[in-house]
Amino acid sequence: MYSAKVDPPWDGAAWRPLARAALRAGVAPPDIDWSGDAQATLMPGPSLDSLPPLRATPRVPSDFLSLADAVLCHRDPQRHALLYRLLWRIAEGERGLLERATDPDVRRAQVLEKAVGRDSHKMKAFVRFRAVPGHDNTFVAWFEPAHYILDRVAPFFARRFAGMHWAISTPYRSVRWDGAALAFGPGGAPGDVPAEDAQEDAWRIYYANIFNPARLNPTMMRQEMPQKYWKNLPEAAELPRLIQGAGARVRDMAEREAQPARRRIPERVATPLPAPSEGLAAARRAASDCRACPLWQPATQTVFGEGPDDARVMVVGEQPGDEEDLRGRPFVGPSGKLLDQALAELGLDRSTFYLTNAVKHFRFDQRGKARLHRNPDALHVQACQRWLMLELASLRPDIVLCLGATAARAVLGPGFRLMQERGRWHALPDGTRVLATVHPSWILRQRDPAARESAWRGFLHDLRLLLPPSAP
Repeated sequence: MYSAKVDPPWDGAAWRPLARAALRAGVAPPDIDWSGDAQATLMPGPSLDSLPPLRATPRVPSDFLSLADAVLCHRDPQRHALLYRLLWRIAEGERGLLERATDPDVRRAQVLEKAVGRDSHKMKAFVRFRAVPGHDNTFVAWFEPAHYILDRVAPFFARRFAGMHWAISTPYRSVRWDGAALAFGPGGAPGDVPAEDAQEDAWRIYYANIFNPARLNPTMMRQEMPQKYWKNLPEAAELPRLIQGAGARVRDMAEREAQPARRRIPERVATPLPAPSEGLAAARRAASDCRACPLWQPATQTVFGEGPDDARVMVVGEQPGDEEDLRGRPFVGPSGKLLDQALAELGLDRSTFYLTNAVKHFRFDQRGKARLHRNPDALHVQACQRWLMLELASLRPDIVLCLGATAARAVLGPGFRLMQERGRWHALPDGTRVLATVHPSWILRQRDPAARESAWRGFLHDLRLLLPPSAP
């Protein structure tokens, strides 16, 4: 009997090497004691790591790897043995095993996978962050999952709340997001989370307003929102009152005179501009409430400029992308990484530049879960023009670098033709020098390797004009 301890027991990266070693050594499923979790034996056998390989590692379907990553997060103590049994059978010739839903092993694995999926969904729905007193933009939450799902779900919160610092603590493990990376640590206790804060009243008001008494089904509600989660949900305190008054509210709705549907036209509000002398911080605060065009509605937040107040070079792009919209910072997505690469190759320090966009909200088309970039219209550029001019007036840079046609036209006027006039110096009425070149995203869109290399070299050639005359 061989011993195989998976540590941590939910980690696919810990289970796969052991399973691979056993498979290559030809060790049958009954000959392995998977002693992770509470399965430790009094007399553990030799480790799988010491076995010489007798055959090459067979290829397995990608569906199995996805299934295994989910099943490993379940608390079932037999899950490691179950997965290896499936792996062994696939390697021994049952290539279509996962398609046989009536197979007991396949059926059991699917049940565990669905349980982990439900638990992950509950965590996404029922985690409630609370502000940490004395720390700006810092939040913590306590959650008690049924399974080992924290590592699986944490990337969702990193994407969804990329612009804030947060931590989630569970009984077995914790995770912290500092705005750049996830860090995991030991578990905690409910007392690690502060008492309720001002946000809790907002949750209660929001829930009371979306509660539909006509569709009240307490049994179904408890299935979708189990009572074990209620103690951590501020809106749960409103449920007894809402349920008690549901009958009267339904009668009132039935007796109310029907009203014709009215289309709600969003109000466009021109946020007052601070004076340039108030600085970029004041401009950033004011822009966060801008409603001058419809783009603010679907976007996550305003993405204002970023960089030192005394920057000599101001970089202007088109608009924030998906990652920028989620994190609230310009040029942090694929285009930003390519710009960083170009600056580094030329010996230029990005941290000395001020980076912004002609349009401050992300415009996109929703395709399923994906948000696809969509070019801003002239309306959106015009609405944001005042913010761009305020940045110019506050910063007063020596050089403005325009990336892409939208940025160039916002700075140099609608008649500017980028591909004809790129890579040359231009000037604003006040004498500020302007250099226009392509946007890094244009380079990324070149599918032919030769075309992409040519675009990259042309981009570097244009950026070299930023170097001092004595630079190589």
